Amino acid sequence: MPKLSYTSWIVGDSSDVIRQPLGGVVLAGGSTDVDAAMRWFLRRSGGGDVLILRASGKDGYNDYLYKTLGESVNSVETILLDKRELASNAEIIRKIRQAEAIFFAGGDQANYVNFWQGTPVADALNERIREGAVMGGTSAGCGILGQTYFSALEGSVTSEEALTNPYDKRVAMRRDDFLKQPLLVNTITDMHYSARNRQGRHIVFMARAATDWAIRPRGIGVDEKTAVCVTPDGNVTVFGQGNAYFLQATRKKPETCQKNQPLTWNRKGKAVYVTILAGSLEGAPGFNLTSFRSTAKAKTEYWYVEAGMKK
Repeated sequence: MPKLSYTSWIVGDSSDVIRQPLGGVVLAGGSTDVDAAMRWFLRRSGGGDVLILRASGKDGYNDYLYKTLGESVNSVETILLDKRELASNAEIIRKIRQAEAIFFAGGDQANYVNFWQGTPVADALNERIREGAVMGGTSAGCGILGQTYFSALEGSVTSEEALTNPYDKRVAMRRDDFLKQPLLVNTITDMHYSARNRQGRHIVFMARAATDWAIRPRGIGVDEKTAVCVTPDGNVTVFGQGNAYFLQATRKKPETCQKNQPLTWNRKGKAVYVTILAGSLEGAPGFNLTSFRSTAKAKTEYWYVEAGMKK
């Protein structure tokens, strides 16, 4: 059987260079990329090889990362990994294992799950996480980074739809079967947060996790034109124009989380404790993912849901 060919684009030195990456993760909320966050990402590569993985689109990141931002790296390569069969390609696996920085572009979250989950590509990505490569993603690429995640395998879902029926088939949740970033254990990411009114569905994702798996879930919501950059010790810097939201669920499960019934997760108005950090051009510190606590003065509030209405 002939080897399936794939599409890729590369700028810089095509021969592998070995550098020691600094690790960490970038959670970008979508829309326009945040230059300062992407410079942070490139610096964390240690000047090595940068790999963009995507399931659709072209090479728009190559010149932007290699030239425009002014950070020195050995190469930037984009690979179009748009078929599950390609996720066993030995050459692609080798390039993942040689990359010091790996970034997932936007697109359709379900494609990443369908094409990559449970494949040698996922194994290689997890190997790079363990070995300290910096990893990140924007929009759909951010959505797959949490160890608990919304798969979008049944299409997208709005907050109103999810709150009305937490077991709508579109609320398709998965856990611990894809990427194993230790900073994001029991953590569900969501993007385009304020622009698409994602807060309600995010609480539903967390309610499902608490109900189905008996865990105390966490959430990270990221506005458009905003990125959360996290060092391996958990320290957060928020770059960009919007906010980042860090959600910690109460230890008590939802009062009502059942099929065809509106969600109620009230717990005396304290179902989910939210810390809100505003991004900035130079980067705003103020949170640690390891302790999941603020490290500076930050805005905090409680969110809850009563009969399908987010409060």
